[in-house]
Amino acid sequence: MSQQTQTFNKSNYRLILIGVIMVALGYLLMIGGGSDDPNVFNPEIFSFRRIVLSPVIIVSGFLVITYGIMKKFKKED
Repeated sequence: MSQQTQTFNKSNYRLILIGVIMVALGYLLMIGGGSDDPNVFNPEIFSFRRIVLSPVIIVSGFLVITYGIMKKFKKED
């Protein structure tokens, strides 16, 4: 019988989970800003939160996920 080794350990899964939460938070920050009346323009759709902050958080979350997948941690006993 061969011994199976896990590719990821607890630290990898923790980083991946943090990245997924960051991506979800970024998309939640992007919600809203629309208008109930299609004839009325709502400038809130172009707010700092939706145009700058949210994409930065989403990209950062994907980078954390990538780091969590690629990082090789020492074996935990």
